[in-house]
Amino acid sequence: MSHERYETGLAIRKAVVGEEYVERALAAADEFGGPLQDLVTEYCWGAVWGREGLDRRTRSMLNLAMLSALNRPNELRVHTRGALRNGVSAAEIREVLLQVAIYCGVPAGVDSFRVAREAIAEHTAEQGAPA
Repeated sequence: MSHERYETGLAIRKAVVGEEYVERALAAADEFGGPLQDLVTEYCWGAVWGREGLDRRTRSMLNLAMLSALNRPNELRVHTRGALRNGVSAAEIREVLLQVAIYCGVPAGVDSFRVAREAIAEHTAEQGAPA
């Protein structure tokens, strides 16, 4: 494992999905799941999100589309909140999900809107400001 890439990934991961979320995930990592947390932190967040080719807003919007297409509601919820932290507006999230509905199917779009609406409301309530 590259310590530098892991540390870069950890910083990005905390910035995007929230420090509390990351700390809970790492604290819950046991002998079985710990290697997955290391892999996700080093490669997903450090090696890919740490690249300079795309900004975080763009990466967030791509993740929303892919997670919707893959029907991964738990990760979609986390990344919807991350997208808001990265400056993606609720209106932009809506546009991404409309694109999903057309290219991935209306059921994927409907489910994604449901999850995103809840995540936006949670984020808004925590921040005390409109998304």
